[in-house]
Amino acid sequence: MPSLPMNIPYGISDYEAIRTRNFYFVDKTRFIPHLEQHNFVVFIRPRRFGKSSWLTILEAYYDKKRKAQFDLFFSGTDIGKAPTSQANQYRVLYFNFSRVRSDLKHVEHSFERHTTSRLRTCLESYPEDFPPEVVTSIMEEPSIHDQLNALFDAVAKRDVKLYVLIDEYDNFANNILVHAGEQAYHDLTHGDGFFRQFFTVIKGGTSGLGAGISRLFMTGVSPVTLDDVTSGFNLGDNLSLASEFDEMLGFTESEVHGILEYYRSVGYISLEVEEALGIMREWYNGYRFNKRSQTDVFNTDMVWHFIKECKTNRETPIPDRLIDDNVRIDYGKLRHLILVNRQLNGNYDRLRTILEEGQVLSEVVMSFPLAELHLPENFTSLLYYFGLLTFRGTEMGSPVLAPPNQTILLLMYEYIRRSLGEVGWFQIVVDEFKRLILSMAWKGEWEPVFRYLSDQTDAQTSIRDYLSREKVIQGFLLAYLNINDVFFCRTEYEFNKGYVDLFLEPFVAKYPDIQHGYLIELKYLKRDQWKESKAEELLTEAENQLTQYLQDSRLQQWETLQFTGIVLLFCGWELKTMCAVRPALEKPNEGK
Repeated sequence: MPSLPMNIPYGISDYEAIRTRNFYFVDKTRFIPHLEQHNFVVFIRPRRFGKSSWLTILEAYYDKKRKAQFDLFFSGTDIGKAPTSQANQYRVLYFNFSRVRSDLKHVEHSFERHTTSRLRTCLESYPEDFPPEVVTSIMEEPSIHDQLNALFDAVAKRDVKLYVLIDEYDNFANNILVHAGEQAYHDLTHGDGFFRQFFTVIKGGTSGLGAGISRLFMTGVSPVTLDDVTSGFNLGDNLSLASEFDEMLGFTESEVHGILEYYRSVGYISLEVEEALGIMREWYNGYRFNKRSQTDVFNTDMVWHFIKECKTNRETPIPDRLIDDNVRIDYGKLRHLILVNRQLNGNYDRLRTILEEGQVLSEVVMSFPLAELHLPENFTSLLYYFGLLTFRGTEMGSPVLAPPNQTILLLMYEYIRRSLGEVGWFQIVVDEFKRLILSMAWKGEWEPVFRYLSDQTDAQTSIRDYLSREKVIQGFLLAYLNINDVFFCRTEYEFNKGYVDLFLEPFVAKYPDIQHGYLIELKYLKRDQWKESKAEELLTEAENQLTQYLQDSRLQQWETLQFTGIVLLFCGWELKTMCAVRPALEKPNEGK
């Protein structure tokens, strides 16, 4: 009887379940020996990158009570073939702070309940080390802080080794910051705040002779909370930017290739492997966690989302929903950083400029408190930790940070649109504008798109001072042209020995019947520099440029598409002229 296809581990973070319930497993255990060179580790990665799964792997590998299951968990893995001497040598204490409620009324009680429950589970799992009277003595202490100190004393006296795992250490603290404000967050993480006191105890357990904690591994999405609760990033080795762990979480291209080959072989995917891989590179790849890295990794959740959607909707080769809602960086988590009293601040300008330029030169700061988040390098670093920016080499000795893929670009443009709407600078009827974009893509009706934006700009006077430079106008257009996914909106794209300002590349793989693509040249005059002669000169220049670009042989490869050049001439915020340039030899438009 043939075996069933391996299950898709979408949303599954329990290693025991993955290994015992026929889930596909990508082996990363080769990194375990390298981690053993560090006793106390902090490892920051964006959301949905496999952090929780990795902690359950460490738990299964190091937990003394799972020694009899070693072959079940690690047979056939890299670490199973060459285990280290520390395998199954520890008593494991595992906290997951995503389970702590973040409403102010209940947060402290929820925290105490979760931590004491996890502590009791740990103690009762090792009766040979912690007999009932010891468990009772520890658990009778009045708070988790006292209980942990009692545990550390007991561990030292019994000469046993304790491994502490902390998952999503900053989860509920970040939620409190977003929903309750900076003062509530400050009360939690400073002075006598219970969360700060917890980390004071943990830090004390890692230091001195006979330290209660032998090893620690902690994950989260940003170093801000840890800096606040420890008065500086000195709890352990921060390996988040260490080159040797760049690929520990996330999938390499070869790993994704293997996943696609397998699920195509069992009939879950109808696309050819290389075609599917090309789409996934565009949408899910591009992450680098060291400034010298030359290898991109894919977001774990995005890969499994794609496979799941392909299986679920087999009548459509490419999923309708390429972006999983679970990887979205909640706008609320950035909102309080870019808007103050319904006014856009310097952080918004930083975000907007990054999108306009396509990149930013900046170091990634390892540690900074919330009070210093207004500094440009710290806000840029936070965008990196959230997964909105990633390393892209170096320029002039400084790291280059840029959005990693199409998914993140669309999310960032969404943040721009929502920010402008929230402060009342610019608001549109989204569904109406989406229909205009679709007509532009299928019917070639491009004028209504730009006329709509122009008319709305005329009517909404608040936006006019904002649109004060050519680059700002370009970024503004990108934010709205990306309102759906029918085009890849590329900037400064090379065509025939030149660079077009905007290239609206049709997403043919998903929409094979799409009819039109566009090359757009923007020309700009300040309001006090308008002259008809100068305008005519700029129009002629743009038309000549587009005529040159439209002769690029690559455009001829899309046999069913009609590419049109568009000139947009602005005077200040006002769209003065728009006109079309078509190839010298137009291809027949089969869609009309």
